[in-house]
Amino acid sequence: MLDVTFTAWAVTIGVILALLALDLFQATRNPHAVQFREATLQSIFYIGVAVTFGVVFGFIAGWDFGSEYFAGYIVEKSLSVDNLFVFVIIMTTFAVPAEYQQKVLIFGIVTALVLRVIFILLGATLLSLFSFMFLIFGLLLLFTAVQLFRHRDEDPDVEDNGLVRVARKTLPFTEEYQGQKLVARVDGRRVLTPLFLVLIAIGGTDVLFALDSIPAVFGVTQETYIVLTANAFALLGLRALFFLVSGLLDRLVYLSVGLSLVLGFIGIKLILEFLHTDIDEGFPEISTGLSLVVILSVLTVTTVASLVKARRDPAARAHAGSVRRPSAARRTASGEQQRRG
Repeated sequence: MLDVTFTAWAVTIGVILALLALDLFQATRNPHAVQFREATLQSIFYIGVAVTFGVVFGFIAGWDFGSEYFAGYIVEKSLSVDNLFVFVIIMTTFAVPAEYQQKVLIFGIVTALVLRVIFILLGATLLSLFSFMFLIFGLLLLFTAVQLFRHRDEDPDVEDNGLVRVARKTLPFTEEYQGQKLVARVDGRRVLTPLFLVLIAIGGTDVLFALDSIPAVFGVTQETYIVLTANAFALLGLRALFFLVSGLLDRLVYLSVGLSLVLGFIGIKLILEFLHTDIDEGFPEISTGLSLVVILSVLTVTTVASLVKARRDPAARAHAGSVRRPSAARRTASGEQQRRG
């Protein structure tokens, strides 16, 4: 078991909060459309920080734990790319002006980080109290993998978001954006702006992604410290990565297939962990090293195959995938759009 001192926890959390504050400062100091060079430099910086942390952590704690960190980081980073895909859909659906997208993204990242901390603590507690939670988490990931594969050519419907539907029905909204304001006064009364609705959609999406990503990272490590740091460093810099890869996301046509395979593999790993520990030690276990190789291989093959497909068929477009079928109205609209295309 990994022994983390209070000082190590304090320093780690301090570094994460400082990096988050830096990202928040960069996003709010001067609202503007982020250009490619700026997004590239910031993405390299945050990825470099994550890798540096992993190397230092590996030397201090040992490379068994170091491998678990990198496996968890890669899983969470790949799931974060799918998260970005949904962010693009939300930005497009609500026609968010480019200069306001940074504020929306940083809110989404902070919300995701808070939610994941809550789910990490809850997941760690459940796993320590009930060993059958490995089986529950494994079955949840298998279900998600199957659904994501079945609906790999579809996108989540923002209007299916329960929070968005309730907000539209119960709260007063203006049709026009009012700068970066969430609340504005129009015709003498206070109303919410579309930017507020975008934040609700982002928050609801973060809840769903946390439900999938936390069991996934617990599939490669049960150390709470590693789960937390892998999630935090995967989310930090996501704002810059959004502007860097948003134009390339359409080309990752097999992204949802690759993610479904990764989630399915981790689900099987968790189920085998339960069977080996609680039923019979004759059941095999999947090592962290093998997990890292499989995850990297699947993501590499998925990316290369996607780029080859996009080059051979320029009309091919990627989809984020969905764990359930879109509403009938959405399917009708999508079909109509394809016919027009």
